[in-house]
Amino acid sequence: MLLLGCVAPAFANHCPMDMKKIEAAMKTTMVDEATKKKVMELYNKGKAEYEAGDHASSMKVLCEAMKLRGI
Repeated sequence: MLLLGCVAPAFANHCPMDMKKIEAAMKTTMVDEATKKKVMELYNKGKAEYEAGDHASSMKVLCEAMKLRGI
């Protein structure tokens, strides 16, 4: 399922769904602080790119955050 989300950058509406998945996972996170920090850096970068209209880049970055978090 994650692979589909990471391979389908044409779906700009997918970014908000990915952001919600990351947000939910981070509320119950059981990862170390360094991983948490990196995930949130990627999340913030992906969110900013999405808001700037760069959906392909946003999807790539959010996918990276999801992989790192194990989503």
